[in-house]
Amino acid sequence: MTQDSKTIQGRTGPWEIVLGLEVHAQVASKSKLFSGAAVGFGAGPNEQVSLVDAAMPGMLPVLNRFCVEQAVKTGLGLKAQINLKSRFDRKNYFYPDLPQGYQISQFDQPIVGEGVVTVERDDGTTFDVRIERLHLEQDAGKSLHDQDPNATYVDLNRAGTALMEIVSKPDMRTSEEAAAYVKKLRTILVYLGTCDGDMEKGNLRADVNVSVCRPGDYEKFRETGSFKHLGTRCEIKNVNSYRYIQQAIEYEARRQIEILEDGGVIDQETRLFDPTKLETRSMRSKEEAHDYRYFPDPDLLPLVLDAAWVKQIEETLPELPDAKKARLQSQYGLSAYDAGVLIIESDRADYFEAAAKGRDAKLVANWVTNELLAKLSAGGHEIANSPLPSSDIAQLVELIENGTISSKIAKEVFEHMWAGEGRPAEIVEKRGLVQINDTGAIEKAIDDLIAGNPDKAEAVKDKPQALGWFVGQVMKATGGKANPGTVNALLRQKLGVAE
Repeated sequence: MTQDSKTIQGRTGPWEIVLGLEVHAQVASKSKLFSGAAVGFGAGPNEQVSLVDAAMPGMLPVLNRFCVEQAVKTGLGLKAQINLKSRFDRKNYFYPDLPQGYQISQFDQPIVGEGVVTVERDDGTTFDVRIERLHLEQDAGKSLHDQDPNATYVDLNRAGTALMEIVSKPDMRTSEEAAAYVKKLRTILVYLGTCDGDMEKGNLRADVNVSVCRPGDYEKFRETGSFKHLGTRCEIKNVNSYRYIQQAIEYEARRQIEILEDGGVIDQETRLFDPTKLETRSMRSKEEAHDYRYFPDPDLLPLVLDAAWVKQIEETLPELPDAKKARLQSQYGLSAYDAGVLIIESDRADYFEAAAKGRDAKLVANWVTNELLAKLSAGGHEIANSPLPSSDIAQLVELIENGTISSKIAKEVFEHMWAGEGRPAEIVEKRGLVQINDTGAIEKAIDDLIAGNPDKAEAVKDKPQALGWFVGQVMKATGGKANPGTVNALLRQKLGVAE
């Protein structure tokens, strides 16, 4: 299946994928959702566990106000409805690392209702993903199976950590769209400061719901809202990278199509993705809401928000990715592509804007999105801790703008900058890289070249494209320091080549 096609060809005809995602985002908070225990990565087993997290008798949960604020902020960033009244429920199920025997979550009255996220595909086109809900819930602990061949150990450090579960409508139709949606969602959350987006640590992970149907059935679903038009879905749990999301979807869709074309039926179940074998495997039958026996948590009052407080939170929202992209395009004249690359991280956009003050913004964007990001990626750096400050890129561009160095020499200067040899102007001075703008010196190099190659000079009149050879030779003779524009102009004049 190609990115621009929603159709997979099977033995019995075409099929289409239908995708909905449940993204679990760990709330950026120093303490847990219902206790004062610390939240952090790298602590020893069970070092960040309170009596509440361990579900000791008589311990009562106390709601973390900051986590509520973070959820509201996220809802506003997703252009979603903030429900001024919501409640917490007990979701009952047994798991060894869930000490209470239930999870405190939200069921039919979540804190955030419907919203929408606009996502851009690789080809520049966009699509909307409707958000069904966002609710707060506590995370479970972690079972460790590799510590002892005869026992499973339980680490409750993660138990009680605040999660936002963001549930989408089944609006995605390709694996590329699903990955693009998670990227966009991650960018929004990081901009808001409500989740650090670290997928490697599991702080952002997705449950991917996959089903397949025949062409036309999805349109019937959108018209009627009836899920009978869609195939039976399977949920792939806890996928924590964009690549794995795509691979899991593509394998699972093919698996379902093969079963259906062989006359079988799809079991609604929860599956896991094996990134080594690049396949999904059954984990358990898929539970329905009634299996969890939801009921209001008797230890927690309904959550009632003040509209004025929500308004205050809204007024503190930062400039979000879509708005920033539009502004970078209009204010600096950037292409949609360059602006899109820069807004992926707010630190990138901030770096660019700092470097672009008073400079050629398009030229600055080229240096940031190409040379600088390539070096940072190769060195494992983030732009926030770039070895080169934005002022160095600004100075490099200034040297190009005022004719001190050529764009070609600038690349050499950049390499020296990256090696820690100093600021651009210092490097240019120390290494004698100042561009030659003296027409007399350039003219002499051209005259010597023409005198030594009369046949080639004559041939240029019939083949103007051969002028490039002369340009290259002059630049070589001047150590790459000659002003390219001056070289071109003088060569055309002396060789009689029209513009």
